[in-house]
Amino acid sequence: MGEISLRRRYDPEVRAEVYEVKLDEDFLMSSLFTVAERELSHLGLARVASGGDLEVIVGGLGLGYTALAALEDPRVRDLTVIEYSEAVIDWHERDLLPDTVGLAADERVHLACADFFAAAMSDEGFDPERHGRAFDAILLDIDHSPSRVLHSPHAEFYTAAGMRAMAAHLKPEGVFAIWSDDPPEPEFMTVLMEVFTGVQAKRVWFDNPYTQGRSSNTVYTAIRA
Repeated sequence: MGEISLRRRYDPEVRAEVYEVKLDEDFLMSSLFTVAERELSHLGLARVASGGDLEVIVGGLGLGYTALAALEDPRVRDLTVIEYSEAVIDWHERDLLPDTVGLAADERVHLACADFFAAAMSDEGFDPERHGRAFDAILLDIDHSPSRVLHSPHAEFYTAAGMRAMAAHLKPEGVFAIWSDDPPEPEFMTVLMEVFTGVQAKRVWFDNPYTQGRSSNTVYTAIRA
C-alpha cells in the first residue's frame, strides 16, 4: 500500500509535540485528533449486552487510542489488535508513543500482524489457532471511510457479502463498530441494515485548532441478530 511512517514534530499552532502516521504522503492519523478514535471503542462496547469477559477485535493499531480506550471497559478480558504493518507493532513494543506507553505489555492485549480484511472475510477468522472463534465486538479503524479506502481490495469488505462474512465471526448480539472520516453515508447504512439490526451512525464532534472551529467523524454501530 505504500511506505508507512511515524512522525514527531513540534506544532507552534498548539504549542505541543504532535505524533502523526502517514502512508506515503497521505495522513492517516494524528495525536491531535483522537476523540473519535476513542469514541469508536466507547460507543461500540456500550452496545455489547454481555456482562463480562469480553473478547474484542480491534482492526488497525495506529497510534493505539482505540485499543487503549477499549481497555478502559472493565469487562474486556481479551483484546486482539489486527495490524497489517510490522513497523506499527514495533512502535508500540518500543513504547515510542507517550500516550499509549504500556499498551503492548498489557496482559489482556495480543498484537497480531495480519490482514484484517482477509481474516474478516475468511472462514477461519481472526484466530489461526481457533478457527471460527467468535468475538463480542469488532472495532474497525483502518480506511478513511467505507467509500474512501486505502487499498482498492478493501472495497469488497464494505459490501453486503463482506459484512455477512465478517458478522459470522461475531457472537449472537455481538457488535460491529467502525470509524469514518466522512459524514454518515446512506449507501453504507443500507448495506449494514441488510446484515445487522440496530444500525446507528453518530457524528462525533471535536475542536479543531487549525480551523478555529469544530470538525467531526462518524462512528457506525450495528448488532448481529
